[in-house]
Amino acid sequence: MTNHFRIAILGGGNLGNSLATGLLATGHFQANDLIVTRRKIQFLNHLQQQNVRITSDNRGAVEESRFVLMTVKPHQMESLLQEIQSVIIPEKHILVSSVTGFPIRRIRSICGNVPVVRIMPNTAAAIGESMTCLAAQEDDQGALTEVKELFDLLGKTLVIGEELMEASTVLGACGIAFALRFLRAMTQGGIEIGFPSETAQFIAAQTLRGAAGLVLKEGQHPEKEIDKVTTPMGITISGLNEMEHNGFSSALIKGILTSFHKIENLPPLAGKE
Repeated sequence: MTNHFRIAILGGGNLGNSLATGLLATGHFQANDLIVTRRKIQFLNHLQQQNVRITSDNRGAVEESRFVLMTVKPHQMESLLQEIQSVIIPEKHILVSSVTGFPIRRIRSICGNVPVVRIMPNTAAAIGESMTCLAAQEDDQGALTEVKELFDLLGKTLVIGEELMEASTVLGACGIAFALRFLRAMTQGGIEIGFPSETAQFIAAQTLRGAAGLVLKEGQHPEKEIDKVTTPMGITISGLNEMEHNGFSSALIKGILTSFHKIENLPPLAGKE
């Protein structure tokens, strides 16, 4: 980024920690460029040891920052906004929200006509491999550009319509857990056929990394890459068919849909991703 601004991360949970860790690792920010808040600040000692400022004072963190990243749970969002709204300066601040089910219009109804960008990164931000979807209204395109530039440092970004933000939560953020559960199952299968657990996990993880890389770098449909390793009467197609007979693809799709419908049914001020 061409300009360094202090970044407040309000809500130092798993995602907030991942963002702070990832931002430090980019080399574009010093520890004193970040302020991370949490009510129980003892859980942020690992950041304090890296000289990141930690505090339970959300208002103070906002006053000292330009980017205000809100990574709290949905049921905490309204009280957080009420707490900080009096110190928000529209000409100075950009509010950046990762909170599922909390639209821009609702944030502005509490905080006024301040620039707001919704984001949905994932915990792979800690290693610079996040998939971050972003959305903003037409009058906030300048703020969107600044926030996208920030999150480009943490992995891949994609600007989408706000109506797709909940879907991006499921596919990009929950998707980390879905992929890791597949990795765990693949590892367990590797143990069944003779590998020690650490070796099986290493082989499975690198294989998944390579498979994803083929799709990302070559831009091919997954089936084209699958065709390359499924020879007639071969062992790969036998394994794939057995998985499909047991509902592999349909189970994954149903899981994604179930997570999405859970968002739709969240109470207005409760729930979690």
